[in-house]
Amino acid sequence: MTEAKMKKVDLREELKNLYNPSAKEVVEVEVPQMRFLMVDGKGDPATSVAYQEAVETLYALSHDLQFAIKEEEGVDYAVMPLEGLWWMDEEGATLEDILENRDKWKWTSMIMQPEWVTERRAERTLASVEKEKGLPALRRVRFESFHEGRAAQVLHVGPHAEERPTIERVDRFIEERGARMQGKHHEIYLTDPSRTEPKKNKTVIRHPF
Repeated sequence: MTEAKMKKVDLREELKNLYNPSAKEVVEVEVPQMRFLMVDGKGDPATSVAYQEAVETLYALSHDLQFAIKEEEGVDYAVMPLEGLWWMDEEGATLEDILENRDKWKWTSMIMQPEWVTERRAERTLASVEKEKGLPALRRVRFESFHEGRAAQVLHVGPHAEERPTIERVDRFIEERGARMQGKHHEIYLTDPSRTEPKKNKTVIRHPF
């Protein structure tokens, strides 16, 4: 595919309201159904080998799919950021309980896939990557639609360890509208923490309601 015929797509710009929110105020968004590569797990992400394996595998698959779409469809796009759903099974757990018991966390790590990534193409790429790279989390990957619906979100700038005040802002926003939080705490990692100073990390904090 020649550069002249290549179609360049900026997915983050197209989904700007979801992937580039302001840090100034919490806003309400309607999140449509989208498709993701997903891996489930549990435990503290800072120490969990399974979590690191999941992230490595999701990026490897996403980049291989990106390359395939560019070659076969003539569409050039950037891989979307890593996202995470986080929760605990303990009924009645407070925010304090959750933040202090990271070893009890359950999570779904995921990366959104554009419309050109079909289930068949995802399965083909997964089989190819498994044969060539043998990544340990490959057998835990699934390709699935996820519809979050109405949610509150805001951008957090700074270390992940200092997210609590931002999370509380989202909680208050929902409470002030007479609603209750539904579903799972959702984070979108717009910057790579391995390449970014902690104080400059950018994370979308979202919760459906």
